[in-house]
Amino acid sequence: MNEAPQPTVVWAEIPVTDLDAATTFYGAVLQATLTTEMQGPNLVTGLPGGGSSGGHLYVGTPAARGTGPSVHLGVPGALEDAMERARVAGAEVISPPIPMPFGRFAYIIDPDGNSIGLFEPAAAS
Repeated sequence: MNEAPQPTVVWAEIPVTDLDAATTFYGAVLQATLTTEMQGPNLVTGLPGGGSSGGHLYVGTPAARGTGPSVHLGVPGALEDAMERARVAGAEVISPPIPMPFGRFAYIIDPDGNSIGLFEPAAAS
């Protein structure tokens, strides 16, 4: 029986030290209203998305600054605009836009030290 392949990455959890501050930061960068709610035993803030993958913020212990896994988040609009929103909201922008065949991304370090990629998909042709 042939089944459609499933995504390899299905969920991302970004540890933060202050959920309210992180919710404000990611809401500004992603230009979204984020919702905080109890999921299981934890209070979490969901990241915008849909389909078969997604993620949330939770109170946890981030890895040492810039050493943990990188989570890449799709951003609305131009990548440069998202990079500036991140900088203004308290992130350190650590790379210029990096092109690839299916879009562009840039790395930031969020206020908790997490390595985050901001991703802009290539325009549909």
